[in-house]
Amino acid sequence: MSLVLYLLVALTALSVLVFFHELGHFTAARLFGVKIERFSIGFGRVLARRHCCGTEWAFSLIPLGGYVKMKGQDDSDPLARSADPDSYTAKKPWQRIVILLAGPLANLVLAFFIYLGIAAMGAPLIAASDYIPPVVGKVSPDSPAAKAGLKPGDRILAVGDHPIHYWYQIGQTIQETPDPILLRILRDGREMTLTLRTKVIDDRNIFKEKIQRRIIGIAPKVEKDMVIRFSPSEALFYAWNETKKASMLITKGIAKMSTGEVGTENVAGAITIFDLMMKFAQSGFVYLLFIMALISVNLGVLNLLPIPALDGGHIVFNLYEMITRRPPSEAVYYRLTVLGWVLLGGLMFLGLYNDINRIWGGNHVG
Repeated sequence: MSLVLYLLVALTALSVLVFFHELGHFTAARLFGVKIERFSIGFGRVLARRHCCGTEWAFSLIPLGGYVKMKGQDDSDPLARSADPDSYTAKKPWQRIVILLAGPLANLVLAFFIYLGIAAMGAPLIAASDYIPPVVGKVSPDSPAAKAGLKPGDRILAVGDHPIHYWYQIGQTIQETPDPILLRILRDGREMTLTLRTKVIDDRNIFKEKIQRRIIGIAPKVEKDMVIRFSPSEALFYAWNETKKASMLITKGIAKMSTGEVGTENVAGAITIFDLMMKFAQSGFVYLLFIMALISVNLGVLNLLPIPALDGGHIVFNLYEMITRRPPSEAVYYRLTVLGWVLLGGLMFLGLYNDINRIWGGNHVG
């Protein structure tokens, strides 16, 4: 396929993620009787529109998001209000909070089902590296594992009292188990128990922070183009665990960035997002699904940030109204909303700046 076609695939995939986010808002709003004036994929000038069921359904010029325009709500005029019973602003604060939460929740639910679909098709290694069978492929010379007698082909059944089902559980359990460590293994049909002491090494975590890690010196048995198969119950566990893991990862990343532990050079913009989606699309449909799940989780979590221009910011305003039993003053609400748009615009500019730096610096994603 040509580059243009891959770009169209990426745009379509992103539109699907945005559609489900806005569909969450739409569904919750309609359940509370709020009139939806426009459901748009994209921002800016409307390119195509159709009226159905009292709503204008539209595709707009800038395909980097979307919005649901509810009666009584106008982002271009933050102080706009409507007292009509079918307007968003006429609803109780808790109802508005449910409407706002429904978009991010839709993205997280979508990610769960995408992961479930990946598990049903057979997950490639990049999407399921944590779920490799706990079979030893390589033992480093002079490592704790080698000294204890561990051999390639051994299947690790337990670390101490903790049963092992997947490879990632080995390293996780080793960090939590004091020396000496007992390994229960299966070798040539016979169960054996080995005793060893770990080695502490200097390493870096996913955020590039310096850490110390305990290892035993083994690597998993993997094959080229390896596909991980799951039973129905394992598929459900995989989908839930991956959705939770991706959510926690982005949450920790934001927290570390806000405290300066992680640099702002890690903020990615639209160019990187489209580049990633096109690269994964070229690798195959299941790879495209994998990056879609990750981006869907990011959309869900990032929209919960307490920035007034995002769902999370509006949730904070409504929580304030619930607690104080009065809305914020118009002056404060307006200033904070404008500040939110400025902050969001700054983040988008920072992402674009980092994207250009990556490309010009020769660190193109690939």
